[in-house]
Amino acid sequence: MSKQANLIESNAHTILEKIDLSALQGKSILITGASGLIGIHFLSCLKIIREQMKEPFQVFGIVNRKPLAFVKEFFDYEQAHMLQGDLTDIDFLKSLPNVDYIIHAASYGQPIRFMENPLKTLKLNTLATYLLFEKLNEGGKFLFVSSSEVYIGLNTPPFKESEIGTIMTNQPRACYVEAKRCGEAIVNVYRRKGVDAKIVRLSATYGPGTRLDDKRVISSFIQKAYKGDLKLMDHGRAVRAYCYVTDAVENMWNVLLHGKDDIYNIGGIYKNTIAQVAEIIGELIDVSVVYPDIPDEVNGSPEESWLDVEKINNEFKKTNYVMLKEGIKKTVEWYQLLQELE
Repeated sequence: MSKQANLIESNAHTILEKIDLSALQGKSILITGASGLIGIHFLSCLKIIREQMKEPFQVFGIVNRKPLAFVKEFFDYEQAHMLQGDLTDIDFLKSLPNVDYIIHAASYGQPIRFMENPLKTLKLNTLATYLLFEKLNEGGKFLFVSSSEVYIGLNTPPFKESEIGTIMTNQPRACYVEAKRCGEAIVNVYRRKGVDAKIVRLSATYGPGTRLDDKRVISSFIQKAYKGDLKLMDHGRAVRAYCYVTDAVENMWNVLLHGKDDIYNIGGIYKNTIAQVAEIIGELIDVSVVYPDIPDEVNGSPEESWLDVEKINNEFKKTNYVMLKEGIKKTVEWYQLLQELE
């Protein structure tokens, strides 16, 4: 097994220590976005547990662009099938198999990507969501991966599942935000029809599994640090609660299999400024963080954004989350391994 796959598998073992996937025995499961940060960890979990099952399950992983070489290692057993295609193509969607479980995790999660592909962003979360429900077997379960971006417009964190933000439809980010809101509405229509479907609003998730061209904050800072130029665009006062991928996927498995409600926030519990994130990365890679020569923000208060995760923590008795420095250390290791593939 490659070093890249080994690191993902190590994370998957951590997840499997805390959850029971025996309900998947003899079932079929389809994962969209299978080569992404979240999808790869779902696939790794499934590969590990397959030998524990008396009745084999079938796995269908949907990828769009050609995945990195190590991803194929999670499909190297008879019951796993990689399907490459465009989820905005109706013919491709209709060709997919009917299954017992669907995890719809395909999306352009990076702002630069979803703003470059607004129509595909809309279709991935609306048209694809609607047609995927037609591929769910009777009695099956569906998980829609939404985003904390639906809270844009709110100013008093932590944001609760009972809240929703506002955004003008002519704003560049609206293609993503409104698509997620519509996807959530589709899920709730099917819930009212008796389908066991749930939504997770995912926030600031990071860890091994991203590509070298990932532009989210932690990935971007690590890439800059390796180039010896960890320069910030501002003083990094914005506050976020980053969530390491093992915590996110553990929670998503629980929601898919056992969730009682319709919507769950998934995010971190430790709040850090962007500057603190940069300093941790700089320390690990031995690069100085450079701040711009501009005055501090006039009002002196940072932009704050994090989620209320009390519901999911209470329902599934989750108390332990990966500390930011530990998670970033593993993510730095991941980018070292990715450079070996170049």
